[in-house]
Amino acid sequence: MKFGGSLLNNEIKVSNVTNIIKSYFTSGNELIVIISALNGVTDKILNLCNDIKKINKKIINEFILDLELIHVNVIEKIIKLENKKEILQIIYNLLNEFKEILVGISLLGEMTPKSRDYLVSFGERLSTPIISFILKDTGLKSVFFNGKEVGILTDSNYGDAKPLMDTTKFRVRHKLEPLLKEKYIPVITGFIASDQNGNITTIGRGGSDYSATIIAASIDANEVWLWSDVDGLMTADPKIVQDAITIPELSFSEALELSMFGPKYMHPRALEPVMDSNIIVRIRNAKNLKNNGTAIIQNPLNSKIVKSITAIKNIALIDVSGGGLIGYPGTAAKIFESLARNQVNIIMISQTPSESSISLIVKKIDLDKAITTLELNFLGKLIKRIDVNDKVAIIAVVGSGMRGIKGVAGRTFSAVAKKDINVIMIAQGSSELNLAFVIDEKNCEEAVKVLHKEFITK
Repeated sequence: MKFGGSLLNNEIKVSNVTNIIKSYFTSGNELIVIISALNGVTDKILNLCNDIKKINKKIINEFILDLELIHVNVIEKIIKLENKKEILQIIYNLLNEFKEILVGISLLGEMTPKSRDYLVSFGERLSTPIISFILKDTGLKSVFFNGKEVGILTDSNYGDAKPLMDTTKFRVRHKLEPLLKEKYIPVITGFIASDQNGNITTIGRGGSDYSATIIAASIDANEVWLWSDVDGLMTADPKIVQDAITIPELSFSEALELSMFGPKYMHPRALEPVMDSNIIVRIRNAKNLKNNGTAIIQNPLNSKIVKSITAIKNIALIDVSGGGLIGYPGTAAKIFESLARNQVNIIMISQTPSESSISLIVKKIDLDKAITTLELNFLGKLIKRIDVNDKVAIIAVVGSGMRGIKGVAGRTFSAVAKKDINVIMIAQGSSELNLAFVIDEKNCEEAVKVLHKEFITK
């Protein structure tokens, strides 16, 4: 079971989390619990990291005091006297360590990716022992670990490390299986791992989902439950479509598309460790226990052609054109490699059969980097012209039921055409799981509504 930070922002919600854990454990289940940082703590740490050159001892002292108040407040209101002294000492030791590192880094005035990972890890390292001690308070046996201690091994790509699964599986299984046999509830930090040199790494923002599936794959769990404050993956954003409903079942491939294109209820790589297994992944709402949420399984029974209509905003379209693109092998590769070197992620690609232009979709935050890279390296050479439109949105029609079904694209574009919505760019892979197209951002909500009506509520 993984619990996200939105469920951990005050003592009432923390108590609800531990009540859920106790309820399922006392019903005869073996449980491993993955915990995110308390709500807002990771953002506070990241903001401090971004301003490291401006901070001084006064700012550091105020920051540490703020974190102390957040965590000690939960301890004082929930944990009984006999366990309170020990958990408070753990928290104070972590905060002292945090403070010493911050002072050292502030004196250097430099924040490396390695240092950032170490600092950001304190969010989960502070929250996890609190949950473990609350469980002990209720008479259960519990022990806590960070991701490094439990055995999750990654490469050294700080900030977005990749797990080395063969070694990780062996180490995690060796650590956890004896504890499960002794009826312990291991409580583990999400988001945190270590590289082969023992340095703390993090596995990407929102990585607690990923930690949960890595550990599940390592011990061959029956199910992974990703607890959050939503009922599951939805047929559309309920803020746009009022009659959007929870999708009861999805395949792994469909869920992977939605994790990339849909609302960010799940880390994009979280499904990788369990995709080839029989482990079921459930997304459930800790505030609505009667709802079974969304089950992600190998062979879902849901026969709907389209499962969800999603939209992505805050993107930009870059169209590059020129005779230098025509007929020369490797020109597109040169463009993509140059953008990749400058940390620009390309979301969608389309190229005309004449090869005279390539259209790229990037996030708005990457737009300046992308344009600068293209201008410096290619304008006047391979590329004669660069056109940009930063007022666009992607609409994605997702569902494995589209595979081999004639007329889905026709229905899609006929529906949006009736609303006088112009399609600027189209992309569909051979898997036919996702039909994505680009439109003016002002038409985004209207397109989602009309397609939801066309495929899901009809």
